[in-house]
Amino acid sequence: MSQTRIAVVVGSLRKDSFNHKLALALAHFAPEDFTFEHLRIDDLPLYNQDNDGNQPEPVKRLKSEIAAAQGLLFVTPEYNRSVPGVLKNAIDHASRPYGQSAWAGKPAGVIGVSVGPIGTAMAQQHLRNILAYLDVPTMGQPEGFIQNKEGLFDDKGHVGEASNQFLQGWVDKYVAWVKRHND
Repeated sequence: MSQTRIAVVVGSLRKDSFNHKLALALAHFAPEDFTFEHLRIDDLPLYNQDNDGNQPEPVKRLKSEIAAAQGLLFVTPEYNRSVPGVLKNAIDHASRPYGQSAWAGKPAGVIGVSVGPIGTAMAQQHLRNILAYLDVPTMGQPEGFIQNKEGLFDDKGHVGEASNQFLQGWVDKYVAWVKRHND
């Protein structure tokens, strides 16, 4: 059985990030032939077009890891009604130089968790706009605007009972989306 590699990009660097916990939990809902590999984005310098001809090693590593994946999973918080700067920086780096985007054609899922009642709806919409420009086919439904309420995660970081069914359904649709775009 061949493995389907999923490049996971978490838009938060916080040690106890809810979105990092969600990204880890989502992998448990996937079939055994799916491997979730978390991409490192905290060591990327700020994007500067002057460096397009000689990209720093962390950027080359990021682009290589994306190229090796059959799918993308973006798990992001919402900062000021948009995507976090660290996520946008990673997207910009891996999309450059112009015409050499590592993201193009990779099927993606977008989900996120926040303490607010609308989850990460605005950040996800902004991210979807960016991904559309970068030619990333992004799963439209179901949307995953998760509110971090008591019981979402247990003390081991597993998803609580109340959210299992929804997240299993979301992952099932995501797996089908990735497979459809890799046939």
